[in-house]
Amino acid sequence: MVDDTSFILNHLGEDRQHGYDAVVPPIVQSGNFTYPTVAAMRSVVQLEMDRPLYTRGFNPTVAILRKKIAALEHAEDALVFSSGSAAIAAAVMSFVKAGDHIVCVHKPYSWTKKLLVELLARFGVEHTFVDGTDAENYRKSVKPNTTFFITESPNSLTFELQDLAAVAAIAREHNITTLCDNSFNSPLFQNPIDLGIDLVAHSATKYLNGHSDVVAGVVAGRADHIRQIMSKEFMTLGAAPSPHDAWLLMRGLRTLELRLHRSADSAAQVARFLEGHPKVARVHWPGLESHPQHQLARKQMKRMAGLMTIELDAPDEAGVERFCDNLKTFLIAVSWGGYESLQWPVCALKGPSGYYTDLPFTMVRLYVGLEDPETLIADLRQALDRI
Repeated sequence: MVDDTSFILNHLGEDRQHGYDAVVPPIVQSGNFTYPTVAAMRSVVQLEMDRPLYTRGFNPTVAILRKKIAALEHAEDALVFSSGSAAIAAAVMSFVKAGDHIVCVHKPYSWTKKLLVELLARFGVEHTFVDGTDAENYRKSVKPNTTFFITESPNSLTFELQDLAAVAAIAREHNITTLCDNSFNSPLFQNPIDLGIDLVAHSATKYLNGHSDVVAGVVAGRADHIRQIMSKEFMTLGAAPSPHDAWLLMRGLRTLELRLHRSADSAAQVARFLEGHPKVARVHWPGLESHPQHQLARKQMKRMAGLMTIELDAPDEAGVERFCDNLKTFLIAVSWGGYESLQWPVCALKGPSGYYTDLPFTMVRLYVGLEDPETLIADLRQALDRI
């Protein structure tokens, strides 16, 4: 296992002699690969996870990215998908069957919730959502048919953490497979596998890509687990990334350290400003000492990333909308993790399609991008004055 982050991001897996000695790996934009003999093809058919036959299974450009992701997450192997939701769905589906039971942290990523509530439930897979701030709630929810735990630490809206080592220990007692959505932290700020978690998933659209121009996902873990997902769900569902998207993700990884630390530094300044503003009722960000799980965050995370949620002291939705509409630097959009700062108001979910309609309308999620923090604070200050 390679443990030099800068080497992983800039060199691991890049056998330049096989890429015309190019500094940047070439994009192998081919869907198909040829073989000189029947025997040569026959040998590769049995090794489609490791050798090129058809790009849905193995592509040389994607393979470089797989090595980098696995090394960053201290895993044996990794798979790259065409979206984060596809990565999570394939990982979960690979380890459950009809009649099984899943325990999942409450308020997970909306498409993880849809997977459990709307898709797997149709095939007889049960689920229980638990308050993950107490690991014992996972233990209390275990049934004889429980086979899978889902964590998301912290979650990407209200930022509750789970004690991943404690949850993993409970899972091992019952032979239960565990997965952590690590999108908030990236592999640079948290490594769930080191804490005993089996599988780590990311929306690679976020920090791993970092340029808001690719939608992708990854799953990392033990080699046998990854091979199981690859041979069944990955190949059958076909949610493979294009070689060009994999190349763009590698391009994004080159600056991951720089971007992540810049975002984290700026987020700390923004969070402290917001916590002290009279129009902000509460700031949800694990980096603040006022966060109820701040000590756990410091224990299992190296740093606090640049995503947070605020609750405004606003009299009505119109007041929240005035705040949001008057922000100039924070763009109104979903997702996060790119170069640009973003805002995502819960009140935009008003209506029958919203998944978080039980949350206060005063909540606005903010992503702190790469702009100057003083510019961001000035933008927030003038918008808060409009409430």
